[in-house]
Amino acid sequence: MPLPDLHQAEAIPKAAQDDLNRILQNGDLFRYTAASDAPVTLLEQEFARMMGSAYALAVSSCSAALFLSLKALNLPAQARVLIPGFTFAAVPSAVLHAGCRPVLCEVATNYRININDFAEKLPSVQAVIISHMRGHTSDMDAILRLCAAADIPVIEDAAHSLGTLWHGQKIGTLGKIGCFSFQSYKMINAGEGGILITDDADLVAQAIIMSGAYEHNWKKHTALQSSFARWQNKLPLYNLRMSNLAATVIRPQLAELPRRTANGLRNHDHVAEHLSRAPQIEVPAPLPPETRAPDSIQFNLTGMTDNEVARFAQTAADMGVKVQVFGMSDDNARAFWNWQFIPDLPDLPQTREMLMRACDVRLPVQLSLDQLDAVCAVLLKALDLATQEAAA
Repeated sequence: MPLPDLHQAEAIPKAAQDDLNRILQNGDLFRYTAASDAPVTLLEQEFARMMGSAYALAVSSCSAALFLSLKALNLPAQARVLIPGFTFAAVPSAVLHAGCRPVLCEVATNYRININDFAEKLPSVQAVIISHMRGHTSDMDAILRLCAAADIPVIEDAAHSLGTLWHGQKIGTLGKIGCFSFQSYKMINAGEGGILITDDADLVAQAIIMSGAYEHNWKKHTALQSSFARWQNKLPLYNLRMSNLAATVIRPQLAELPRRTANGLRNHDHVAEHLSRAPQIEVPAPLPPETRAPDSIQFNLTGMTDNEVARFAQTAADMGVKVQVFGMSDDNARAFWNWQFIPDLPDLPQTREMLMRACDVRLPVQLSLDQLDAVCAVLLKALDLATQEAAA
């Protein structure tokens, strides 16, 4: 069985092609040109309905959604925002763009927030962003309870968690705002794009205006007319809109989400079962309330030296499977010590130790079980060669 391309996305559904051709013919790419029912508007309505949220705003990226969420919370200048030490660099970047200061908390070997460290730092912040990094859900019961008691708003960075459930409730709907990504390596692929959801009409009205609904374009968001007028001309415009092209690519993929999440979980668990047979590999289990929707797998290498871990990753790559060891990949944007744009960047020893052994392998949802077995065979062979060489 030849190895699959682990970076190839599923084909865009054919249902998008006619609509794309129509848009290309008439050149109607701007979301506010049509009087009503523009593709971006329809996407917002369909996504909100799918998630069970009152409102959705489609924007240029998940980073833009996080930024607008923070701005719409009307936080004080230089407000402190608590984020996990294991996330993508775009998250602390969004915090800084919003005029706030990132505060980092420790993350455990299961890739989830260390609740003790989170609770200790919570009294010093004005908002929280919970990154469900690589689709791993932290203890949201504890997090939401602590934040509610402190009256601190929670933004969910659900870029990797579209389709994940917590106690049967959709991730992204637990906090005040949920933010999602449509970048190519996510469950729904538009190349770039993002969306935020909320039940707070005043908050989303501000986000809509700041996203670039200049003059009276906000009138095309028909469900919110009573919330807009007081913000007219009082908010800066950041022009973070989604185009009709991106929305047209996204909309037919919404119907594919149940199949993709089911296949992704099947693939993850199939590979996890095979890899866990190796004594050096630990695949952290989901928390009991969590039903995951992964399109990749993460595992920790245990009882191995830095040199052995590096040999494993290089050997796997030489054999055709890329393994990203978060803490050992040069300038990795998920290793917090590379976020040198953060003033007074702290050290997080627990998170650092985890990142030096945490491995990441993409598992596109369209892979067959035979293809997954081929990937497992390479990983286990590379592990065997790396540890044999060390023993010799």
